[in-house]
Amino acid sequence: MSQQPMAYLSPDFLESDEARPIRILSEYLEPLRRFKDQKIQDTVVFFGSARVDSRERAERALQTLRARGDRSADAKYEQELTKSRKAVEWARYYEDARELARLLTSWSLTLQSENHRFVVTSGGGPGIMEAANRGAREAGGKTIGLNIRLPFEQGANPYITEGLHFEFHYFFMRKFWFAYLAKALVIFPGGFGTCDELFEILTLVQTDKLSKKIEVILYGRDYWSHVLHFKPMAEWGAIAEDDLGLLTKCDTPAEAFERLRAHLVTHHLEPATPQEAAAPGIAKTRG
Repeated sequence: MSQQPMAYLSPDFLESDEARPIRILSEYLEPLRRFKDQKIQDTVVFFGSARVDSRERAERALQTLRARGDRSADAKYEQELTKSRKAVEWARYYEDARELARLLTSWSLTLQSENHRFVVTSGGGPGIMEAANRGAREAGGKTIGLNIRLPFEQGANPYITEGLHFEFHYFFMRKFWFAYLAKALVIFPGGFGTCDELFEILTLVQTDKLSKKIEVILYGRDYWSHVLHFKPMAEWGAIAEDDLGLLTKCDTPAEAFERLRAHLVTHHLEPATPQEAAAPGIAKTRG
């Protein structure tokens, strides 16, 4: 009789329905170990659309399209041209996210700490996520990518620090790690996924499930003023008037950086308690 593998070494078992709790726990413990090893104390999370491209790539795509010649009578060509022009305009947010991440990381590197503070974190993919990781890397700091494994999704961007690229199967475990170490969030223009992540954090803050002070910045007044209208919620009594103060809107990297720095200095640079100092990389949460 052949020797059977130990249960914890059996791929068949580990991939089974019965082992789902083990897989879930692994997506908590394995990142926790890596964050401790790399002395990551806390993060600032950047959310936003994966469909935003850099200005260089967007302008190059527009030039390539124009080089096809004058095809003004072609309706499909005109649609492509309009879309490409919009992509160049949209690229502003990529460059702003890149610059904000650079400013924040450059400042965080001046802080006196044994651990890495306010590390720029993204969903690990393209678009705004790439821009944030890129800016942090250009500043010389560590930067984290919390990717999700999907059959149709692009892979991780190349700017994530080695050892800080994470691949998750479970969306809720990925969201846990977005919230667990975060001291601030910057929400750039995006779609359903971006809004989902925004409301997840707002709900945790509103219901006092986070014991820490967290700043939430909506970046791009023009975009978000068209997309989200919270005032009627307060007028109808669905949220408290004070809940409107959970969000701040900014329009430039400098404005957003000053807001972030003021919040982080005021609420998160006080001397750590003995318990916090003994456990770097562990954020305080309720429950």
